[in-house]
Amino acid sequence: MPQYNRILITGAAGRLGSQLRAGLAPLANTIRLADREPLGPLAAHEEETIFDLADMEATIAATEGCDAIVHFGGAPTEMEWQTVLDSSIRGSYHIYEGARKHGVKRIVYASSVHAIGFHEIGAQISVDAPVRPDCLYGVGKTFVESLSRLYWDKYHIETACLRIFSSFPEPVDRRMLWSYLSFADCVRLVTASLTAPFVGHTISFGTSDNAVKAVDNSGANHLGYRPQDSSEPFRATVEAKSAALDPMSPAGRYLGGKFCEMAHPDDEAKA
Repeated sequence: MPQYNRILITGAAGRLGSQLRAGLAPLANTIRLADREPLGPLAAHEEETIFDLADMEATIAATEGCDAIVHFGGAPTEMEWQTVLDSSIRGSYHIYEGARKHGVKRIVYASSVHAIGFHEIGAQISVDAPVRPDCLYGVGKTFVESLSRLYWDKYHIETACLRIFSSFPEPVDRRMLWSYLSFADCVRLVTASLTAPFVGHTISFGTSDNAVKAVDNSGANHLGYRPQDSSEPFRATVEAKSAALDPMSPAGRYLGGKFCEMAHPDDEAKA
């Protein structure tokens, strides 16, 4: 039996949003899909709303009538500051204001490894380690984590902030042998976050059950997430086609990988 009447998914046309569109269907009578562009044919249980997260009025309107929000919209990677500001920072504030005004009690937020990207791989950090963003995209993620903390403490809106590492169809390089999150495990993680009896304000790392575990996720055990996939079936292929990273380089030393070496995106845009 569905646990929710209506779940809003932002970023529903994205790489992960499109997986959640189908994966979360059993949890709600209606899935409201939100993106900036039309999403194509809709299933009987789906409805769509098209808007830009920077539009406060439209974003707040999209949250009306929803019981939960799966917020995967915003800048999808490192981008110019203005894009991060408008889509990730302002847009997420609009989502939380919509939740406050319309009585939404639980949000699942797609945070990122890039919120803590400058921690060393060998540090075995836990979910309560200080934020150390490796890029402007990561700064946007830390802002929303802080915003969601406020909205839990002050307005009792629960949020599971999922620090997703590398969620792709399969690992494509050696870093992903430890950072990989399968699409199926991503759906399992979001499902656990929506169905856990208590979330409060929770930070959770998002990886599959890989042989190498670079972080300690035990502080999020109350979500009940049990990954079922692993990067191991891909190891031989990945190691054959990609070289090992220099452990002394930023890309090989820190959780954020190559993002720790990226130039400022506004400089790149002007070049």
